[in-house]
Amino acid sequence: MARLAFLGLGVMGFPMAGHLAAKGHTVKVYNRTPAKAEAWVARHGGTMAASPAEAAAGADFVMACVGNDDDLRAVCLGETGAFAGMRPGAIFVDHTTVSAKVTRELAAEAAARGLGFVDAPVSGGQAGAENGALSVMCGGDAACYAAAEPVIAAYAKICRRLGESGAGQMAKMCNQIAIAGLVQGLAESLHFAQKAGLSIPELVEVISQGAAGSWQMANRAGTMEQGKFDFGFAVDWMRKDLGICLATANETGASLPVTALVDQFYKDVQKMGGGRWDTSSLIARLRAGG
Repeated sequence: MARLAFLGLGVMGFPMAGHLAAKGHTVKVYNRTPAKAEAWVARHGGTMAASPAEAAAGADFVMACVGNDDDLRAVCLGETGAFAGMRPGAIFVDHTTVSAKVTRELAAEAAARGLGFVDAPVSGGQAGAENGALSVMCGGDAACYAAAEPVIAAYAKICRRLGESGAGQMAKMCNQIAIAGLVQGLAESLHFAQKAGLSIPELVEVISQGAAGSWQMANRAGTMEQGKFDFGFAVDWMRKDLGICLATANETGASLPVTALVDQFYKDVQKMGGGRWDTSSLIARLRAGG
């Protein structure tokens, strides 16, 4: 069993840290809002820290799941940042979805301090985190990954290293690009079916068994029909991720016309007041005449 720190106890980090404690690891948590850390300790045991550096002191692995590039820099750098508290040879595992640029920047800083760094963004949403069934896409030094993988396994359905630092973030961008177009296609299909007077449950039962089938169809078609959009990954977060995808595409020369279009559709959903709705809410835009 390892000594761990977990930084960031949002809808993903809270259950992920819980799985680590349930596996018998010694876990010290930090959250920008102390009340969440207090609630986590009350439920799972362990201890809480007043700063990332305090949480990281003596830890073998420091896991983070925060909001964006700036949030990640804030928990890593400075006198109270995790890097300041980590011992040489300890490994930082970042589960945040951020840019590959900040990942490489922080990986270089970690290496200069004698620390390991693995970028390990996740997919599977809140349900995946709660059920310990996340897909984890990793980048970084092979030896650091090999050391971290057994710890990550506490909440992973699959975990793979895809290359050097930044490769995990690039893979997560591929994930979000694939989801964006798929959800829009599913929304249009269900909207078309409703206009045609078809039974959505009967339709989905049939077409989900063929080439149109997907995780989104199996898990979201019913709630999309009902207009319920409080299931996990929010539109605000998706737009943050798609912004990273589009900016990176400009740097690499990749063409993402569908992703750019769907990003604007999500912007329309935000204007409808749906920033905290889950990503399947694209159908609400169509129903509103978008």
